[in-house]
Amino acid sequence: MNTTIQIALCVLGVNLLSCLVYGLDKLLALRRKRRVPEATLLTLALLGGSVGAMLGMALFHHKTDARAHPAFAWGVPMFFLAQLGAALWLTRGL
Repeated sequence: MNTTIQIALCVLGVNLLSCLVYGLDKLLALRRKRRVPEATLLTLALLGGSVGAMLGMALFHHKTDARAHPAFAWGVPMFFLAQLGAALWLTRGL
C-alpha cells in the first residue's frame, strides 16, 4: 500500500474516532455520567481529527456555544484551517 493511501486512512480513522468520541461525550453528559476530558476532545481535533470534531459538534449539538466553550467554537476550526494549510503545502508538488 502506498504512503498516500496510508496517510489518508489514518486521517480518516482519527476523524471517525473524533466524531464518535464527541458523540460518546454528549451521551455521557445527557446521562450525567463521568465525561470525556475536554483536553482529550481537543487533542483528537489537533491530531488530525478536526473535521470529525466539527461533524460531531454539529451532529450531536455538542460544545457549540461559543460563550460557554470558546476553545471548541474557535479552536477546532482553527485546527482545521492549520491542517488544511499543511495538507495543501505538503501536496503542492503532486
